Amino acid sequence: MVTSSLAVPLGAIRLSPGSHLLIEDVSWEDYEGFLTELGETRRSPRINFCCRTLEMMAPLPAHERPNRIIADVVKVLLDVQERDWEDFGSTTFRKPQVAGLEPDTCFYIQHAEQMRLCDRFEVDRDPPPDLAIESDVTSKTTFEAYRLLQVPEVWIYANGSLVIQLLQNGQYRQSLTSGVFPSLPIAEMIPGLIEQARRVGARRMLRQLRDDLPSQ
Repeated sequence: MVTSSLAVPLGAIRLSPGSHLLIEDVSWEDYEGFLTELGETRRSPRINFCCRTLEMMAPLPAHERPNRIIADVVKVLLDVQERDWEDFGSTTFRKPQVAGLEPDTCFYIQHAEQMRLCDRFEVDRDPPPDLAIESDVTSKTTFEAYRLLQVPEVWIYANGSLVIQLLQNGQYRQSLTSGVFPSLPIAEMIPGLIEQARRVGARRMLRQLRDDLPSQ
């Protein structure tokens, strides 16, 4: 079992909702010890690691709700297009000694069949998620971890807007179109659908979305 050698144990750290903490000069062994101490079934805080910096985040309900609405929208879009997916939620993805990441939520789409029976991500065996979704501010540490893990597409929802980042030549570039849904105006659709869900409820919004989309 991996244990943390830091002077202050993770169990002693308490983050209030909305809090964000960066700890510098953390070893990979300490990071893995943190994960072991928290356990696999934890819901909060979220923990990311990149280049010896550990990041802890305690999401607010206002953070969690948009990312769940967006995830539900993605599922409806894929279902209408008759495409398979696997929702991996905030699974921990690790590149040993370099980076560890917990997305707000993520999907395997192109690699859905390959990952259907996967119980634990192994970087030397498994592809990265095809799409990751983050709500609110994504820190530089988190974004660098995405780059190191080679996640091809990241959506960032913040302040009522959606930004699409595509991995191109090893770097993220903002894009007006989604690689996952190239024929849909995703950056325009998502903010409107989130607002609609707030007005009329997620179920009604999703039903209307399904009715409005052309069948494949």
